Amino acid sequence: LFLPSFQDLFGVSMVVPLMNLHIKSLGASHTVAGIIGSLYGIMQLFSSTFVGCWSDIVGRRYSLLSCILLSALGYFLLGTSTTVFLFAVSRVPVGIFKHTLSISKALLSDLVSERDRPLVMGRFNAASSVGFILGPVVGGYLTELEDGFYQTSFMCASIFLLNAGLVWMLPWSEENTGNREHQQGNKGTDSFSAKANRDLHLKSATNGAMASDSLFQSPWIQVATVLKRIKGIACSDLWDIFLVRLLMSVAILLYYSNFSLALEERFGVKPLFAGYLMSYSSALGVLAGCLLGPITRLYQHNTYRILLHSSTLTCTLILLYASALSIWMVILSSTFLAFSTTVGRTCIIDLELTIGGNEASGTLLGVGQSVTSVGRIVAPLLSGIAQEFSPCGPPSLGVGLALVAILIMNANKQKYCSHGNVKLKNQ
Repeated sequence: LFLPSFQDLFGVSMVVPLMNLHIKSLGASHTVAGIIGSLYGIMQLFSSTFVGCWSDIVGRRYSLLSCILLSALGYFLLGTSTTVFLFAVSRVPVGIFKHTLSISKALLSDLVSERDRPLVMGRFNAASSVGFILGPVVGGYLTELEDGFYQTSFMCASIFLLNAGLVWMLPWSEENTGNREHQQGNKGTDSFSAKANRDLHLKSATNGAMASDSLFQSPWIQVATVLKRIKGIACSDLWDIFLVRLLMSVAILLYYSNFSLALEERFGVKPLFAGYLMSYSSALGVLAGCLLGPITRLYQHNTYRILLHSSTLTCTLILLYASALSIWMVILSSTFLAFSTTVGRTCIIDLELTIGGNEASGTLLGVGQSVTSVGRIVAPLLSGIAQEFSPCGPPSLGVGLALVAILIMNANKQKYCSHGNVKLKNQ
């Protein structure tokens, strides 16, 4: 699963930086390009919850393969887009079904114990981030060739087809066993511990029949089940976790929203330096994902405490950036912010799955993605308003939002701790 996640973001990051240039070369205005970009974000906002919940119902194999193949179709159409209309059409299947990483994370949460989940998720994010670092470099080289954008799009589609083959080869009897155990009551948090894995192959035939039954249900029954599960999440007591995720996402997006412009206005550095600094931060984020194992052992696998401390560090570092008097303070804040945001992003997902229950991991991850999408829509608006007052306005506002998130976590400390105690008793 780490290899497809690397290839996924590698392929996407080759294409995405070149898309604005391509749509403008087709004759689209800035407004039309912005509308198409916004429509993609809106489709992602509404589809992530439904696709995640659908993966809980029909199984990870069918949903993941469907999303990969339909995303490949979208990038193939992008490679044939010679008009603005075709470009817009190519974004539809990608906007609706490009949730491959979310479903992969849900599959990982099915396969590992709660104790090991932060470590595995951290490595998964690190593998994805490496692809995101290397992709723009390769895409920039290919675009220099004749018809470079079209070649890059076809290469991205080919990578998704390769991922579909890799996913098809996975040992799916284990994943089906996980679904079976979750449907029987989710009796233990360590469904895929070493002890459980001994009799996976004995149950594979039964589980195959079960997955087939779920797959060939009436589409209306599947839709009704999806809506019922989403209603259950909406009426649950998870609002505080998703609110913390929203606030921290917007705070970090505000930090990056005017990063290059603010550095130029405050310190007179060129945008190229800001680009190098962001690449440096991304590389450190990969390292942070690999260090999650030692960090979780240091905290004795207390995800709540890791999240609280990483969020506090993030808030402090954004404040340091907003009040920086020299470029060296900016470099210092960027260095440690890469660690704190990577750790926090992994821990908030782990906490969602721990409190919400692993049997609905696809739904929970889908809702989490929708919450993050809301942040991506809200952050540019807040950033524009804050910049009217000062170049330091967006990060200063981000500090305030992060403080609110920290207060919410402190106010709900008892709930998180009680769930942690239940987990230890089950183990």
